[in-house]
Amino acid sequence: MNLNGQDWDTVVIRKKAPTNAQLKDEGAVNAARRQGIAIDTVKKFNAGANKVATTGTGKSAAKLDAETEDFHHDRVSSTLKQQIIKARTDKKMTQAQLAQAINEKPQVIQEYESGKAIPNPQVLSKLSRVLGVTLKK
Repeated sequence: MNLNGQDWDTVVIRKKAPTNAQLKDEGAVNAARRQGIAIDTVKKFNAGANKVATTGTGKSAAKLDAETEDFHHDRVSSTLKQQIIKARTDKKMTQAQLAQAINEKPQVIQEYESGKAIPNPQVLSKLSRVLGVTLKK
């Protein structure tokens, strides 16, 4: 056996360096904790969302936090309740039929007509389109 042409230098095989995404992976963070490396983790507010934090009413959460006098959401006014009820009965629709026409749950219509709902502009526009009336807050 002749091994004269063999290369006997040491060969080092390494893995690729991890990317930033891999370094931020939960498993990588846990591995670093086990090794005793100092870790700084920050939970970002609204991370990955392309919108300002808003409530269902369209008011921003910051405005509600800054508000000092009233700590409640606006509810459906009595005039709006009456407008919805009158328009629905004029069309001879039940609450369930109206809800199905606007693609909402019947409970939503019930809350609007009882005055317990927080007005949502999208729901109000659907209601006004199906009922054929202009609804005013």
